[in-house]
Amino acid sequence: MKHRSKVGITIFIMAIVVAAIAAGCASTPLRTEASTSGIRAAEELGAADVPQASLHLNLARESLEKARVLAAQDKKEQAASMLLRAEADAELAIALSHEDSERSEALAAVARVRKLQQDSR
Repeated sequence: MKHRSKVGITIFIMAIVVAAIAAGCASTPLRTEASTSGIRAAEELGAADVPQASLHLNLARESLEKARVLAAQDKKEQAASMLLRAEADAELAIALSHEDSERSEALAAVARVRKLQQDSR
């Protein structure tokens, strides 16, 4: 009899712990810091001025907004997925901005070399 009561108490305690964890997960706020900081970084790097980067910057903004809407509808898993998408698009916008900047610097360096070659003739 004592064994059954211990099992019953253990099950009861486990049920309380599971309920507390589930309640904690349900009330966890949407963590948008990585997405918003990625978007902000892309904006500061001038992603809006690079066509492909601008596209991904806009996609990141849209995904972030969709994540907020989904979170408000209590669709936490879908919201988290949209946040990951927003982060990825923001990172791609950053990479494309860097690539454009590096390409511009390389073209400027080539132009300087050609100028120096012409001047030395």
